Amino acid sequence: MAEPAPTDEYCKPRFLISDLCVYLESYLKQEQIREVYRAYLFSAEAHEGQKRMTGEPYIYHPLAVARILADMRMDYKCLMAAILHDVIEDTPTAKEQITESFDQEIAELVDGVSKLTQIDFRSRAEAQAASFRKMLLAMTRDIRVVMIKLADRLHNMRTLGVMRPEKARRIARETLDIYAPIANRLGINNLRIELEDLCFAAYWPMRQRVLKEAVSTARGNRKEVMRNIETAIHNRLEEDGLQGEVMGREKHLYSIYKKMREKKLSFHEVVDVYAFRIAVDRLDTCYRVLGSMHNLYKPVPGRFKDYIAIPKANGYQSLHTVLFGPHGIPVEVQIRTEEMNRLADSGIAAHWLYKDGGQQTDLAQSGASAWLNNLLELQQGAGDSMEFLEHVKVDLFPDEVYVFTPQGEIMVLPKGATVIDFAYAVHTDLGNQCVAARIGRQLVPLRSRLYSGQTVEIITSPGAVPNPVWLNFVVTGKARANIRSYLKNLQQQEAMELGRRLLEKELSNHGRSIDDLQPVKLEYLLKELKIDSMESLFEEIGLGKRMPLLVGRRLMGEGVDLSREEVGAAGLASSPLMIKGTEGMVVKFAKCCRPIPGDDIVATFNPGKGIVVHRHECHNIGDARKRDDRWLDVQWEHEAAADFSTEVKIDVGNKRGVLATVASALSAMGSNIENVRMEERDGLTSTLHFVMTVKDRRHLANIMRRLRSIPTVLRIYRLLG
Repeated sequence: MAEPAPTDEYCKPRFLISDLCVYLESYLKQEQIREVYRAYLFSAEAHEGQKRMTGEPYIYHPLAVARILADMRMDYKCLMAAILHDVIEDTPTAKEQITESFDQEIAELVDGVSKLTQIDFRSRAEAQAASFRKMLLAMTRDIRVVMIKLADRLHNMRTLGVMRPEKARRIARETLDIYAPIANRLGINNLRIELEDLCFAAYWPMRQRVLKEAVSTARGNRKEVMRNIETAIHNRLEEDGLQGEVMGREKHLYSIYKKMREKKLSFHEVVDVYAFRIAVDRLDTCYRVLGSMHNLYKPVPGRFKDYIAIPKANGYQSLHTVLFGPHGIPVEVQIRTEEMNRLADSGIAAHWLYKDGGQQTDLAQSGASAWLNNLLELQQGAGDSMEFLEHVKVDLFPDEVYVFTPQGEIMVLPKGATVIDFAYAVHTDLGNQCVAARIGRQLVPLRSRLYSGQTVEIITSPGAVPNPVWLNFVVTGKARANIRSYLKNLQQQEAMELGRRLLEKELSNHGRSIDDLQPVKLEYLLKELKIDSMESLFEEIGLGKRMPLLVGRRLMGEGVDLSREEVGAAGLASSPLMIKGTEGMVVKFAKCCRPIPGDDIVATFNPGKGIVVHRHECHNIGDARKRDDRWLDVQWEHEAAADFSTEVKIDVGNKRGVLATVASALSAMGSNIENVRMEERDGLTSTLHFVMTVKDRRHLANIMRRLRSIPTVLRIYRLLG
C-alpha cells in the first residue's frame, strides 16, 4: 500500500512508517519490526478514506501514537496495538478479526483502549465515565493499555488547534483532571509535563501567552546568576572529590502558574527560585553530595526531603533541599543517581526500557501494581461508572503524606488524609471496624488529619460498623468506596426487611401471608414486573419504588395495573404499619416536624429512598395529601427502642453561665445535644435553640419540667414545624 504524504502544519513533526521502522532498528529485532509494519498495513487499509479534522489521512494519528511509545522504548506488541488502537472504534473491524490476523494479546490491548460505543447512555459524561472505567479495568490486566491511551491523548492534545474552542477547553480540562495525573501516578514525568503545558495553552490561552512572555524576558536576566551558581557547585564537588552531572532546571509553564495560584505568589517570587539537578553514579554518593551542598550554601530549615529513603508512591527517588544562595536567593537542588533520573522521567515505562535496571525500576513497577490493585477494589465498591470515576479522581491527587504503622511500615496517603483513610489503606476490615485511634500514643478523633512522620495505631471493635458521617471528611477513593458500599448494602437489607413487612401488612388485610401464596403465582408476578427475585421486589417496595397496596391486590388476583404510580386514599389498608425507630436508612423522620414516640404520625413514600415519617398535623404532610395519594398510615410500637431528635426553644435571662447550666441539666436528664444556636434579643434576654435526643414525649415532658425549674429559664416550648 502506498504511503501517504504529509499535508498540513498541525502534526509536525510527522513520522511516516518508514521513519518509524528506521527508528525501531535502534532497539527491536528485524522480525519484530516486520510485525509492526504488518500492523500498519492492516490499519491503513481499515482507515482507508478516513481523514482527521486536520485534513490529513487518519493513519497519521496511530503512527504518531506509535512513535511516542517508541520514544519510551515500548515492546513491539504495544506498538502494534497503538497502530491498531482505533480500528475497533472507528471502522467496521471486529475484535475477532484482530485476534485472527495477529493474536489475542494485541486484540485485548486494542479493545481495552476502545470506547464503549454500542451502549446507549443518558449523557456524554456517563458514556465517558463508562469508557474510562473499561479502560482502567483493562489496564489492571495489562498496564500497556493506559500507556497507549496516554500517548493517544498526547497526540490529540498536540493537534488540538483544529478543534472548536469550547471542545478544546473540554478536552483540555478532562486531560488535566484525569490523564496528566495518571501519567504522574505512573511516574512518566516527561509525558505529564507536556500534557500539562498543552492543556494550559488550550484552557487558559491568554494566561499562558502572558506567562510565556514573562518567562522569556526573565530568562535573559537569570543567565549570569545561573552560570555563577553552577560554577560554584562544580568547583565544590571537585574540591570534595565527587563526580556528578550538574544541570540547571527550569520549571515548566503550568507548574509556575499552579504554584502562583495555589500559594498566592507573584510571578517574580516563583521565578526567582534557581533550580539545579545533580546526577551521580551511586546511591551513597547522593548523601555525600548533599553534605557538600550544605557546606557550600546554608540549607533552609524544614525544606529538606529524603525521597530515597521514603520513595513517592510512583517510585520517584531523589534528595531535595533548598539553600540560601548568593545574596540570599533560594536555590533548589535535587540529587539522585542516573538510574533514579531515568526513572523520574520514564516511570513505569522504564520497566521496558531498562528491564535489568535493578531496584529503582522495581519501585515504579511495585508502585503501579499497588495502585492497580487499589483500582480493582474501587471497582468492586463503586455503584456505577460515574461514582468509580469520582473515586479515581480523588486518588490521583499528587500531594502525599508518609505515615507509619506501629510495626514501622510506611503508608503513603494523599494530603489531607484522616485516620479513617489510613485504616482503610491498611485493610478494608480495619476501616470497617475502626472505633478510635492513637497518634504517637495519644488518643485522637477519627477525623484527625495526618501529617508526615506520624505513627498511627487503629483501635477496632468486632461489632463496629462504618458511620455515614465519615463520608464528610475521608479523602481517599478506597475509603469512600468502601463506606458507600457498606451503607448501600445495609440500606438494601433494611429496604428488603421493610418491603416484606409492608407487603405482609397488605396481605394480612385479606387474611393471607406471603408464605401462604403459591410459588407459581409469585413467579408469574415477578415475570410480569420484570424482577428477578422476591428479594428485589421487597427492596423496591421498601424503597418506595412500588406501592405495597397495588402489589398486594395483584397477588390477591385483583385486576390492578401495577404500572400505576398512584392509588386512591380510600384503598389504603386499615391496619397501620408499626414503627420501632430502628428500621435504619429506609425509614426517615422528617426534620420539618421531628416526630417522636407519642406523637400521632403518618408517612409518605419517597421513591428510591423509603418512607418519611411526619407528625399528623404537619403542614407538609397536609400539602402532600392534597397533591399526592402516596401516603401510609403508621403508628409507634409500644416500646420504641431508639433516640429521636426534637427541637426546643428556650428563652433565658442574659446571665453568665446560663448555656452551661441548661446543657448540664439536659445531660443529667439523659439527653444528647446535637446542635445549639443562640440569639440575643433585647440585651436582657436570649433565645436558645436546641436540637436534642429524647426517648419519647414523656421523656421530653420530664426534661422541659426540669428546665423550667432553672431560675434563668423564662419560657420553653417545642418547635413543631
